[in-house]
Amino acid sequence: MAVSVDFEATKAATGRRLTVGAGHPLVLGAALLTGLLSLLPLGFVVYIAATSGWGTIADLVFRPKVGGLLVNTVMLLVLVLPLSAVLAVALAWLIERTDLPFAKLWSWLVIAPLALPAFVHSYAWNAFMPRFHGLGAAVLVSILAYLPFLYLPVAAQLRRLDPALEETAQSMGKRPLVVFFLVVLPQLRLAIMGGALLIGLHLLAEYGLFVLTRFDTFATAIVDQFQSAYSGPQANLLGGVLVLLCLGLLGLETGLRGTERYARVGSGAARRRGPLALGRWRWPVLILPLLFATLSLAVPVLTLGRWLWSGGAEIWRLDFILPALGQTAVLALAGAVLTTLAAVPMAWLSVRAPGRVQRVLEACHSYVGALPGVIIALALVTITVQVALPLYQTLATLIFAYVLMFLPRALVGLRTSIAQAPVELERAAASLGRSPVSAIWHTTIRLAAPGAMASAALVALGITTELTGTLMLAPNGTRTLAMRFWSYTSELDFASAAPYALLMIVLSIPLVIMLHMQSDRLEQA
Repeated sequence: MAVSVDFEATKAATGRRLTVGAGHPLVLGAALLTGLLSLLPLGFVVYIAATSGWGTIADLVFRPKVGGLLVNTVMLLVLVLPLSAVLAVALAWLIERTDLPFAKLWSWLVIAPLALPAFVHSYAWNAFMPRFHGLGAAVLVSILAYLPFLYLPVAAQLRRLDPALEETAQSMGKRPLVVFFLVVLPQLRLAIMGGALLIGLHLLAEYGLFVLTRFDTFATAIVDQFQSAYSGPQANLLGGVLVLLCLGLLGLETGLRGTERYARVGSGAARRRGPLALGRWRWPVLILPLLFATLSLAVPVLTLGRWLWSGGAEIWRLDFILPALGQTAVLALAGAVLTTLAAVPMAWLSVRAPGRVQRVLEACHSYVGALPGVIIALALVTITVQVALPLYQTLATLIFAYVLMFLPRALVGLRTSIAQAPVELERAAASLGRSPVSAIWHTTIRLAAPGAMASAALVALGITTELTGTLMLAPNGTRTLAMRFWSYTSELDFASAAPYALLMIVLSIPLVIMLHMQSDRLEQA
């Protein structure tokens, strides 16, 4: 007996089943709950501003001290961001577009500084040049610590550029330098703006780096005020000013980024441009990457090695090191797992059920990535003290802070992983009789698992080196690697701090490898 099957009806029914699953009330509810919790820091800032009153705001904010912090912050951004952009573009162009000797090696060395937390860079330079303080030291160390965030997107964009536009300009008689500024540089604008924004947000949030270089910023002032008066109004209002600076930086980046886009629309496939011959400049230009590698890697490594050697076996106090390592590992593992799980519903909705509600919820998840950790910690301190005192300085509050801090990082990785799993596989599994949950589990979840693990690893590494929020929220008796390191450096005991710096670097090395491999995958895409 012949059996007829309405394949179109089956496909439509399967699509409806999976659509309902994608936008299931439980998934939507979980994403909504996470989004509302993510709004707590912003709600805290608005609440403090609304309840303080204009008189209190004027007394505590419009002061010479705050004006000095604002001048320092603006000078830092004005100097670090353009210098980082110029240096990153120069290094990326030499490594990716020329016949620079040992280009592959330099590509690794330029991003290697990411393995050193920013405050470890500052620690190394403080020990190397004890009198090197102030704005100059802050600018130099910031560039050395954060330039890879700009180099990576610029280098990836250079690898993907189709050389047809450049060849057309050259055929019209344009000189190579003119072609670079008129054709290549405009196509790098998005990468430059994105990388500069990331560096700018780090500069606004950084604490340890600027304390060791004795350069006052809003983050250092907030933490100092918090340590002296806990949840006092001055720290809270300074936090509001810092949030306004972050939002202003986001708006400036959006305006400078513009709306122009560059994409190939002609026939055929894009190809990679052959390396430009540097000729007699091939060896002299090595000075630039060599100088950067020396300042960003050689100085910290040699300084750290010197303190490890001079400290001898006495500084390897395992009764302190092992508990710090264990507590760091537990916090990193718990924070990574919970952050990744919290990001799953939003990542799923972003890919499988896009819409207006999804965009609003995604914005709620993502904006916390633009807030300094000190603001998130300050908000949780105030909320727990005033509303839920039993939660003050508990592991639950600390891990919740980690979830908020690193939620955008997990969301980006998960969203990409889910997007790379074709929905057709889910439909095929459902058409074979599997329930929507089973179909999703045996297809998308398995395909997205490596990306989810990579996102969790990035979150764990971020937690390993997180300092400000941990200092403000950690329960009594908690001593992570970063906290032990900071305790010794605060006492100028650089030798005792060296083992903790070394362990944080070792734990951060996988992040560098992962970022470089991801950049290579972008090239092949």
